Amino acid sequence: MNKTEQLERIRTDKGFIAALDQSGGSTPKALRLYGISEDQYQDEQEMFDLIHDMRTRIITSPSFSQSHIIGAILFEQTMERVISGMPTADYLWKTKKIVPFLKIDKGLKDPKDGVRLMKDIPDLRETLKKASEHGIFGTKMRSVIDEDNASGIDKIVNQQFEFGKIILDSGLTPIIEPEVTINISQKSKAEEILKKSLIKYLCKLEPKQNVLLKLTLPEKHNFYKDLVNHPNVLRVVALSGGYSLAEANKRLEENSGVVASFSRALTQSLFVHQNADEFNLALKEAISAISAASET
Repeated sequence: MNKTEQLERIRTDKGFIAALDQSGGSTPKALRLYGISEDQYQDEQEMFDLIHDMRTRIITSPSFSQSHIIGAILFEQTMERVISGMPTADYLWKTKKIVPFLKIDKGLKDPKDGVRLMKDIPDLRETLKKASEHGIFGTKMRSVIDEDNASGIDKIVNQQFEFGKIILDSGLTPIIEPEVTINISQKSKAEEILKKSLIKYLCKLEPKQNVLLKLTLPEKHNFYKDLVNHPNVLRVVALSGGYSLAEANKRLEENSGVVASFSRALTQSLFVHQNADEFNLALKEAISAISAASET
């Protein structure tokens, strides 16, 4: 595995990062949207087998290629499984030149100060060691902002960077994701507070400590330009956050230098009953649209 080659691919290549990291809590919904209801599997094991089949179908599709996709975020179980006889991260990089990332957070704490911090990650160093052994390049961790509360937002960013430093020390590159909920009344104000806080913590990093930022598509055009240009930021990627694919792409086009890292918006037109041609065409159309919006 060539970390330097992967780093340059993330930093400079055209394309976007596919988010294929639904975990235990969000898997039933992801399967339901794919056309598999909860009465079609007996237990958690069958559920995870079905979601792995869906992810394998996406990752092995000819439409899922390095020409439009620079990275993919995986759930831990996906990393531990195989695709076409190869460990998933190896398959992504060696077969497709797509850089593998791992979701490492364990979900969210209850709301406090207008935010939902991440739960503790007790086995973080062990997980990072395992990720490195599996050929993972970087990690992703998500927390959520529900109000324009400066104290809460600072706690979110502080926690993200505290974990981020441990990740950097382990030789991996963190995706820092403080998601702003899209339907809150003071979204624009929350984004202003968040940007200030992010710049404060970015400026405390060493020159060679690189991170990615995964942020909600903002209310103001080109609002994250300062972050896109920051020397410690490899890339600013956008989450779809519940926006439809059309709305997410429209907002993405208004933010130059920001590329997509969509989950639901990427897979919304994929269904279990589609034959190979239908599935590959639907995936190709979604990827082409997201990639075009990411190139602005």
